[in-house]
Amino acid sequence: MDRCYTCRLRRKKCDEGKPGCRACNHLGVSCVYKRPMWWSNTAERTEQRELVRKRIKLTRTDEKLKEADTPPPSLCKIETFSDSRPLSRTPSVYTPYAPELNFKQVSPEGYPAILPPEILMSHPPCSILSRYEVDINTECQICINDVPNRRDSTLSTFSTFQPPPMGFSYHGLAPEIGVEQDYLEMQQEFFPEEPVNFDFFDLPHKKPVPNHETVIEVDEVDKSFLNHFIQKVSKLIFPILDANQHSSTRSNIILPALGTNKSYLHCCLSVSGLHKKSTEDVPSAEIDEHILRHRYAAMSELCAALNEDKDHARILEATFDMILFQYSVGRLTDSTPDIPWHQHFQAAADLVNRLELPTTIVNDFQRDHVSLPPFNMALTTWIDILGATMLGRQPRFADTYCDLIIGKGSAGLSELMGCDDNIVFLISEIACLEAHKLEGMDSLVLCDYVKMLGHSIGYCEPGSGSVKSAFSGTGTIKSKRLRINVTAAFMYAARMYLCSLVPGFRPDDPNVTSLVNAFCNVMGYIPAGMEGHDRSLVWPLLMVGSVFLPTSSFRNMFDERCSQLGEAARFGPFGRIRELSKDVWVLLDSDVALGSYRSVSWRDVKSEKGWDFLLIREPRLCFALMAMHILLTILV
Repeated sequence: MDRCYTCRLRRKKCDEGKPGCRACNHLGVSCVYKRPMWWSNTAERTEQRELVRKRIKLTRTDEKLKEADTPPPSLCKIETFSDSRPLSRTPSVYTPYAPELNFKQVSPEGYPAILPPEILMSHPPCSILSRYEVDINTECQICINDVPNRRDSTLSTFSTFQPPPMGFSYHGLAPEIGVEQDYLEMQQEFFPEEPVNFDFFDLPHKKPVPNHETVIEVDEVDKSFLNHFIQKVSKLIFPILDANQHSSTRSNIILPALGTNKSYLHCCLSVSGLHKKSTEDVPSAEIDEHILRHRYAAMSELCAALNEDKDHARILEATFDMILFQYSVGRLTDSTPDIPWHQHFQAAADLVNRLELPTTIVNDFQRDHVSLPPFNMALTTWIDILGATMLGRQPRFADTYCDLIIGKGSAGLSELMGCDDNIVFLISEIACLEAHKLEGMDSLVLCDYVKMLGHSIGYCEPGSGSVKSAFSGTGTIKSKRLRINVTAAFMYAARMYLCSLVPGFRPDDPNVTSLVNAFCNVMGYIPAGMEGHDRSLVWPLLMVGSVFLPTSSFRNMFDERCSQLGEAARFGPFGRIRELSKDVWVLLDSDVALGSYRSVSWRDVKSEKGWDFLLIREPRLCFALMAMHILLTILV
């Protein structure tokens, strides 16, 4: 570190003075090289911000007193400005007409921000006005068995150029222009936030109001599992959505469902036990009994709801819970029986059709009707398309995605999973092409389609220099930048997936090597480690990781990111991909050693192992029969 923390945040040169550099002394903050304790506390950050502002103001006041003995400005300048002053107004310290104001500090950029209200234009302020900082405080009380158990308070701070509502007090504008400019510059460097659209999706539950109480009824023995799920598991479910929505997923999606959906609740308690088993040293027999008890309870509640044939949205919510939540935890070696994910999705797809979600989303954009994407349709699209690539089948709603491509519609995938909708829809087209190839499509026709889809992917390719660091100067995630980087990773993986369909595909092809290197370069701009987003990139890692050569940079990149994840790299989707990739690499390495560069099918490897991806589970007889019972119930 060659700069103190303050100068690194402000991206300024540091003179590294002792005991404090000039910048820290000017702002009145401690000159330290590590992240200060007050930075992680919202209240202390606000207090520190005010102290800095007062310090700048005091410094400017001292400078004015020192300048009092200097000759006044040129008479012609004063006369010119005085003539332009409205005669009906008297000088005020809050206007630029005050005689004691230091005019040498006025800049063209700062001038419009301090004009008096009487001479402001009637149209909305232009973009050169300063940003407004908005704090949104959301509190949620969780009651277990009517007993207050946990209160969550989330303070989200972001900036906007939209002016505050009428009646807003302008007392925040300091009389000294230089003070205000210094303060705003400091504020934008220290506290940069992107605007957040908290109403992006049409959620299955109404958003909770502030100080909302969520009442969750559970047995005494399950309280610890519920707390474990809320504190440790819930943040693993939708990491990209959390980054985009400032961690509002738990309060807006998960907690309301826990309080109103019994099947959803039992599934979450089962997933909590599975996560405990994967991460903590707990007796296996005891935890397995808990997992199976709640899995059976979740299935029983789901069957009862299906028999009643009502509240389909809630049934769909629980079904997606069983697909995604259990996919987020658990180890490959876990032997507890479970239902394959695609059997769950078959039931979910029928419910999606009954709710007419595909028709709704297509009709909305065809009529130019501005509406929020249904959250359940976004989940459906995500699972359907990536799941189809796992099975070598066409996506269930491929026609809907084709309509969305043609009409440039959106399913909300960029907000949910971080990848632009167009790239995911093109992956759907590639999955359809692979399904036709497996059915015996002519090679020449196949190559024509590959060429056409390759051009389509090229239109979505990020421009030069668009992939940059996703971190702001303060170390926080820039959600928009993160989405651009994740989209680039999926784009390269989609192109690799498409190339693998060409007859005679070889991993040693220079174009393939170039794609692998480009993918590794993009991964360098996506946060890694426990707080990173590797677990959201399982599909791209699988597509690219199954075709590279041993001399490629991919393996070093992958091993390094596994090391940064630590124990978390051994369970959940990342752990499953890691084990599958190892088996694929063994075959690749042995072929290369023999001078062969044939392509190794990861799908054949998982089939030989008896793994059922997404969940990579070995279905057992008792739960397979239960799945058959559920499907028969739906058909009846």
